[in-house]
Amino acid sequence: MYQPKKYKKQDPAYLFEFIKQHPFASFILKGERLLATHIPVLIEGNSQNFRLYAHIANHNEQLQYLKDDAEALMIFQGAHGYISSSWYQEKDISTWDYSAVHVNVKLKLQTREELVSSLDNLVQEFEKDQTQPLYYKDIPKQMLEDHLPLITGFWAEPFKIEGVAKLHQSYKKEDVNAVIHNLNEGDALSKELSKNIREENNGNY
Repeated sequence: MYQPKKYKKQDPAYLFEFIKQHPFASFILKGERLLATHIPVLIEGNSQNFRLYAHIANHNEQLQYLKDDAEALMIFQGAHGYISSSWYQEKDISTWDYSAVHVNVKLKLQTREELVSSLDNLVQEFEKDQTQPLYYKDIPKQMLEDHLPLITGFWAEPFKIEGVAKLHQSYKKEDVNAVIHNLNEGDALSKELSKNIREENNGNY
């Protein structure tokens, strides 16, 4: 990961929470070529000691390389967006603000029981805020039995974690304020980036 010093993130609590808040990851494995899949990834443990887990479809090209002790890269992406230099007080070069966490992992295949538990957790995590949630246990049993042989679950044990947050650190207060204001006039992703920039710069804008 490219990590300029002023944007580098190393605090374990920050990295842990970032992964929890941005669970849709790019999962990259090396086969005969680099292969990537975009999947939800959950985290268990705490900021000092955690592991990740997910699953892929068995017809995914990655499956043949999904083996115990295989290395992979998971990329978790935060809000990002174009920053127009027209927002600054003086002419400058436009840029792109973003945040991300890269996790290098070693894989371990899940047992059927572990996969079922993982799926139960996955549905619980994303279904709980629905008005009438449909949890994993509420899905017809035969449907679940038919689905399980079509997917493979796995654990991902981190061995290197890197974070970066390029959020207008060290810019003039007036320019940061203008960036926050203009982004907040945009779409949901821009509003989220605006919030991130405000928080990164101590919420003083």
